[in-house]
Amino acid sequence: MNYIKIPMDIEKKSFQIIGEEMGSHNFTERELAIVKRVIHTTADFKYKDIIYIREGAIDSALSLLKKGTTIYTDTNMALAGINKKALSKLNCRVECFVAREDVAKIAKDREITRSMAAVEKAVEEGVEFFVFGNAPTALFKLKELTLLNKAKPKFIVGAPVGFVGAEESKKEIEKLDIPMITIRGRKGGSNVSAAIVNALMYMITR
Repeated sequence: MNYIKIPMDIEKKSFQIIGEEMGSHNFTERELAIVKRVIHTTADFKYKDIIYIREGAIDSALSLLKKGTTIYTDTNMALAGINKKALSKLNCRVECFVAREDVAKIAKDREITRSMAAVEKAVEEGVEFFVFGNAPTALFKLKELTLLNKAKPKFIVGAPVGFVGAEESKKEIEKLDIPMITIRGRKGGSNVSAAIVNALMYMITR
């Protein structure tokens, strides 16, 4: 059998196909890089129509990445998908606070989700770059803390997936005047949120 075996060639061919098949659009070059990587991750061209990239969001994200920032993520799956070599080059780190014992204790004592407790802990530690791919309750909590002036996020990836609260949480977070990229509707996921972060990092590291 004759097939492509070199990883970079596979990726290059994939992006070529995506470019050929996605049709007309109004994305800028940088926005297109994000959209294509999400489509590459999901093989779903519907993302072209449901991704929301707020004006100025890319610049805000790149500014944080360039200075070396801690990235909160709501799942270990998203953490695993964010490129560690690119993180290292940028002197950034990513943490899934959900896995921490202190977060588990907070969640149990207060009868809230670990994801909500994790957001509170991240806010306490001064995190400004938030990535959500799974937990609507965490996104709701970040909005709540922001309105209370307890959280000061400078960039948000809002991409929770699912049927309960996912779409609503993204609608709510979009009401905030904060740089963000969201996936509207029920679609999203940890892989999508990681793809968005990777696309942003590659703008600097590649």
